[in-house]
Amino acid sequence: MKQLILLATMVLSWASYATTLIPAAPQSQAILIQGGTLHTVTQGTLPDTDLLMVDGRIAKIGSPLTPPEGAIVVDASGKRVYPGLISMASTLGLQEIGMVRSTVDQYEVGSTNPQIDAVQAYNPDSELIPTVRSNGITHAQITPHGEMLAGQSSVLNLDAWTIEDAMVKPLDGLHLYWPELKLHPTNEKRQQQQKEVQQQALDELHQAFADAYGYYQNQQSREKQDRRWLAMKSLFDGKINLYVHADRQQQIEQALQLAQQYRLKLVIIGGYDSYRLTEQLVAQQVPVVYTHANGLPLRRHEAFDLPFTIPSLLQDAGVSLALAYPGSWDSRNLPFAAGYAAANGLDANEALKAITYQPAQIMGLTDMGALEQGFRANVIVSDGDLLDMGQAKIDAIYIDGRQIDLDNRHNQLYQKYQQKGQ
Repeated sequence: MKQLILLATMVLSWASYATTLIPAAPQSQAILIQGGTLHTVTQGTLPDTDLLMVDGRIAKIGSPLTPPEGAIVVDASGKRVYPGLISMASTLGLQEIGMVRSTVDQYEVGSTNPQIDAVQAYNPDSELIPTVRSNGITHAQITPHGEMLAGQSSVLNLDAWTIEDAMVKPLDGLHLYWPELKLHPTNEKRQQQQKEVQQQALDELHQAFADAYGYYQNQQSREKQDRRWLAMKSLFDGKINLYVHADRQQQIEQALQLAQQYRLKLVIIGGYDSYRLTEQLVAQQVPVVYTHANGLPLRRHEAFDLPFTIPSLLQDAGVSLALAYPGSWDSRNLPFAAGYAAANGLDANEALKAITYQPAQIMGLTDMGALEQGFRANVIVSDGDLLDMGQAKIDAIYIDGRQIDLDNRHNQLYQKYQQKGQ
């Protein structure tokens, strides 16, 4: 009983500090952003250029543009204009407070759950969403976690009343957490046990795919349906991606073999050792969503800055590259992870592309991730370099042409304690 009272007190105290942000209404007036430096991603950088948003789309880009009658005019002189950022492999809205189990909905029991639709647990009223959104992240791939076949992700915009309002692309791919072999450094008996555990997991994984593919081939003759294997039909049809979460070379090699065997659209998430397998990745046209751009080395003998330089190594080798910062609250650091990569060899425009256009292309979102005529009007106006945490100062964010409230709990607490002692 005491634990229940304590939990209720925590929840109520959290609610007392909750923000009351209201999602923006659909765009009803044209918006003209004038005189900014447009980082289009796909068409270079355009200084002193105008951008017109109408009905949630980018209607025109040029200089000068005449504002339509009744349009809202935004002076962006001396400022930078970017497309909205896209966070892949995110648990935003699935996890609120890590130490409070009732607010953690990113996991499901068991190791074979391809039928799980993670977005059904998404909370559009999460207090974490405004803190992430205010750093320029307009969309997220809401991703399940698990032991192996964890379920399917969906792409949402981060300013909406409901899941249905937020939905951009449902069920964009199946997430597989590849079994990892972690050997004890000295104990040979323990090493053998660990190898046996990994082999059992691999056997279970391959059996699951064999069963699912057999079901796929003989579905019409079956009287009863198996929801697990039915959920994988789109995977074998080539309509959705297989996102394999793997970092080590052996894992990535095994994932490449599986994708070849079943002719799957493979995407590697994590990808620490992917720079060792660039020829295979390019040959099989497998994108890498790299997640360690400001991480630590995986092995003690590696250079301290290797994680920072891997994006440039992948880019130079011709691997299709996106960057991600997995997590919930900490995914707000996505633009700065791209900044780390840009400071360590990756071209600045390619770093921006890796958190905008490339994620959109990987997930099949052909009208997002760049400032182009006809694209969704997901736009950021920043007074400074968006990828530099020392310069970035976002003045405005638009999602589908709707201006988003930039307030959040962090800002409210900052404003509160600014008053202390005054």
